Amino acid sequence: MSTPAPPLSPTERTTVRRGSNRALDDRAALHALLDVALIAHLGVDVGDHPVVLPVAFAVDPDGPDDGGTLYIHGSVAARWLTASSTTTVCVTVTELDGLVAARSGFHHSMNYRSAVVIGAARLVDDPSEKSHALALTVDHMVPGRAATLREPTRKELAATSVLAVALREASMKQRDGDPVDEPEDVAAGAWAGVIPVRRVAGAPLSADDSHDHVPADVTARAAGLSDAIG
Repeated sequence: MSTPAPPLSPTERTTVRRGSNRALDDRAALHALLDVALIAHLGVDVGDHPVVLPVAFAVDPDGPDDGGTLYIHGSVAARWLTASSTTTVCVTVTELDGLVAARSGFHHSMNYRSAVVIGAARLVDDPSEKSHALALTVDHMVPGRAATLREPTRKELAATSVLAVALREASMKQRDGDPVDEPEDVAAGAWAGVIPVRRVAGAPLSADDSHDHVPADVTARAAGLSDAIG
């Protein structure tokens, strides 16, 4: 019998307080969000000020860290990456699903899925784990593509750093559905509803110095991207 997955909020700092009715404690929901999201935001204190930066990422649910591993990569010369490797970081992911237009400004909202991961960032120095993390990052963008590419050179690997953050301390919130209006505002007869929002992938465009035969992995990604994140 398999061991049940731990809850999403095992610590005080990842326990949802405000809007707790929107909190999810299903770790599978977190993995589903991280699977479809393409951009994360990393928050870190670089010494004299905090920064929040958009980053590409990848997840290994069976990674070596507690609860699985979230990987982020960047240049070895990046100040934010150097600072992150010695401190606790916050990684957030958000997918916008709709604009909620209510009958009052107070009740306007958004339909969304969001996750917050907090933990000590670990600099990945094991060569095999580093290569694995970078391949996962490529495949997160275009599934299956890493296997079609040449191996990274020593120079490329030396110029790239990878951070790992455990998925143990995480929280997730989700809102969906209609506006929640006051009864008197509903009775007044004004319109209310939701404007659905989704990303749509266009047909792949070959680079000027590339041939026009688009490989199957890229075609499949373009065709399935909207369905995957809608």
